[in-house]
Amino acid sequence: MSPTRPYLVLGLGLLAVSTGALFIRFAQAEGVPSLAIAAVRLSLSAVFLLPAVGRQHRDTIKVLPRRTWLLVAVSGLFLALHFATWITSLQFTSVANSTVFVSSSPIFVALIARLFLREPITRFTLAGLLVAIGGSAIIALSDTCLWGSGCAPSAESGSLGSLAGDALALAGAAAVAVYLVIGRRLRQGLDLVPYIVLTYGAAAATLVVACLATGTPLLSYTPLAYLWMFLLALFPQTIGHTSYNWALKHLPATFVAVATLGEPILSSLLAVLILGETPSAFKVVGGVVVLIGITLTMQASGVGRRPAEEPQPGSP
Repeated sequence: MSPTRPYLVLGLGLLAVSTGALFIRFAQAEGVPSLAIAAVRLSLSAVFLLPAVGRQHRDTIKVLPRRTWLLVAVSGLFLALHFATWITSLQFTSVANSTVFVSSSPIFVALIARLFLREPITRFTLAGLLVAIGGSAIIALSDTCLWGSGCAPSAESGSLGSLAGDALALAGAAAVAVYLVIGRRLRQGLDLVPYIVLTYGAAAATLVVACLATGTPLLSYTPLAYLWMFLLALFPQTIGHTSYNWALKHLPATFVAVATLGEPILSSLLAVLILGETPSAFKVVGGVVVLIGITLTMQASGVGRRPAEEPQPGSP
């Protein structure tokens, strides 16, 4: 195998994942509620992966203990919360803000490890947390127009401002952090394919139930809307994260984890080119500072040094 192939596959996965925010915006423009977008995305992703569940995996799934099924359900719940909050955030804030904040999950993983697993936070980890908080404050202040950089426009479909969208993206990061922590426990006894299929299926079921409970329709949208949701499930979810997991076999996990931080940058560039969303100078500075803080936190706390083939977050 060519030594450059893993890097090319990782780059392909990064580009595929970075299209997620665009497809979501296009589906929202067709009148699809965010909750329905999340439900269709996860449902289609689970269907795409079903053929990969061979007889051996089916036999494994049949004998799973009740505790594992409970953890799968909880993991799927938090993955559903991640997609519901992050996709909704794109109604209220810019692609740049949303993707930067939702990429902060390593910070929440470090905090969860400290609070619930009693893992100490080193000075280097604390420095990363403080840097990321500082970058977030820069973005938040720019959104309040205090620095004369202009306000991010509110979404046409709601009255919440950009700060509320930023908060939703942060909630999405916190939710996916819980999903990852539970996933590490599940992956000790589950192979990659059954783990992903089960958690995606559990998340999809959670989101479908939420749609039914809230009266959010899953049908009756335009063919173009379903095309955008199909592409959302195919490229960012299936191709993108499969590429990440393949690259983890051939590249250091920390390198892959840090490389995925290029996603907010690529997503923001695509938003500039296609949506005309040009971030202010303060947003660019704040985003860079946040990404530096996330990188420091990952390097110091070991986030990203996970076993080969452990699934990446199901974010953008």
